[in-house]
Amino acid sequence: MADTVEIVEKHRFDEAKLVDYMAAHVEGFEGPLKISQFSGGQSNPTYKLDTPKQSYVLRRKPPGKLLPSAHAVDREYRVISALNQTDFPAPRAYILCEDDSVLGTAFYIMECVEGRVFWDFRMLELAPEQRRKVFRSMCETLAKLHSFDYAALGLEDFGRPGNYFARQISRWSKQYQLSETAKIETMDKLIEWLPTAIPEDDSVSLVHGDFALHNILFHPTEPRVAAVLDWELSTIGHPLGDLFYNTMAWYSPDPEGTGTRSFVNLDFEKHGVPTLDEYIGWYCELTGRGPIENPSFYKAYNLFRIGGIVQGIVGRIVDGTANDPTADAEALTERVRITGEAGWEHAMKAGAS
Repeated sequence: MADTVEIVEKHRFDEAKLVDYMAAHVEGFEGPLKISQFSGGQSNPTYKLDTPKQSYVLRRKPPGKLLPSAHAVDREYRVISALNQTDFPAPRAYILCEDDSVLGTAFYIMECVEGRVFWDFRMLELAPEQRRKVFRSMCETLAKLHSFDYAALGLEDFGRPGNYFARQISRWSKQYQLSETAKIETMDKLIEWLPTAIPEDDSVSLVHGDFALHNILFHPTEPRVAAVLDWELSTIGHPLGDLFYNTMAWYSPDPEGTGTRSFVNLDFEKHGVPTLDEYIGWYCELTGRGPIENPSFYKAYNLFRIGGIVQGIVGRIVDGTANDPTADAEALTERVRITGEAGWEHAMKAGAS
């Protein structure tokens, strides 16, 4: 989301009201204000706010009919504010506004951090040794997040501790079914099987929920994380859910053969990218966790979950509330189908039949 465009018509708001609001509530704000919209993204419309002295980012709920519990900008603001108490790389949070009379929907304003987003996960512009350092920094950042005492950060009621996978499977099953536009057999089979296969390990930590490379901003020139973005799905949950979502590129299908989001055909040694076992080994060492049993369950779960997320985008396209007006519902439906098939393959490795 490094590029900005003119604000999409359906995402426009009264800019004068925003200027007045920021003048009253954001310390140090001075206009004039120039507003543009970040391109890409399908969930919460995100805007860049430029002033002569500094830049900000505004995230707001989209207008229109929304799925229950989706687009939780208030939760994003809360967790970022809590992490601002630590040395974790989260943008500074300025203000949350839940008064719909200001911009039409709830929004929050945070710091605009300069950095790089690697949309192509192969990071072809980097030397192999730099890529390896980028992946190490990402792993260290995830391990740090999972190490926090969330109660000490004031997040003891940010989610229900324990029983995370059962609740998440139920949530995404319902979200998927509410957004369903085509019958996909493997997604239905995963909805039936996943609740029966949840591992006994019931670890608890603060989790990001969408800890992928495209949600991580890296320093402009150094191979280290500058900021973690998009906290909409954060909660108190199971750290292995986060870990295997973070590592999805290692086991995701690559039907187009581009390699931009999948490492299934990557020469790891040549590119300086750690193997999945090596990356998970780093994480376990950093967190003090022992060997992970039945990793195929976590892979199946996360592929199902991403299928549910993408299906939600398809539903928003059909409803006319998607952030990106150029999104292709048919192509995304095919992506759900392919993801469901890959998820079921891992489910069978985990014992499904």
